[in-house]
Amino acid sequence: MTTALDAYAVLALLKGEPASGQVRTLIDAGGATLTVLGVAEVVDHLVRIVGVDEEDAALDLAQLGLTDPDPLGAQLTLRAGLLRARHYHRTDRSVSLADCVLAEVARALSTSVATSDLHLLDVCDDEGIAVSPLPDSLGHTWSR
Repeated sequence: MTTALDAYAVLALLKGEPASGQVRTLIDAGGATLTVLGVAEVVDHLVRIVGVDEEDAALDLAQLGLTDPDPLGAQLTLRAGLLRARHYHRTDRSVSLADCVLAEVARALSTSVATSDLHLLDVCDDEGIAVSPLPDSLGHTWSR
C-alpha cells in the first residue's frame, strides 16, 4: 500500500527522531512517496537548517527507497487550494499549501498521509482522508 509522507516524516527518519521506526516500516512496506513539494522541503531543511552539503542531501533522499513523486496537475493543485481555503486559520489551523497538496495527493491515490502535523491530521480527518499519525519530536502522537 502506498503511503504519502510529509517532509517531517522523512526528516524524522534521517535525524533519528521518535517517528523514525514507523517511517522506516512504511517505506519498507513499499510505495511510500513524497510529493514534489515534500522533496523540496526535505532538501531545503537538510541544506539550510542542518547544514548538509547539497549533494549529500540529494543522496540521502535518493537512498531512502521512496517512489518517485508524481507531477502535480492543474486539477489536483486546484483541489489543494480549495482545501486550504476551507480549512486554513492563522492560529487554529495553519496548514500550508504543501500540506494541502499532500492531502490531495493522498486522496487521489486512495492512501494515507503519514505525518505528526496536528493541523494537517485534523484537516485530513475532517475530509475523510486516511491518516497514519506519527509521533512528533517529543514522542507525542495525535489521536481523534
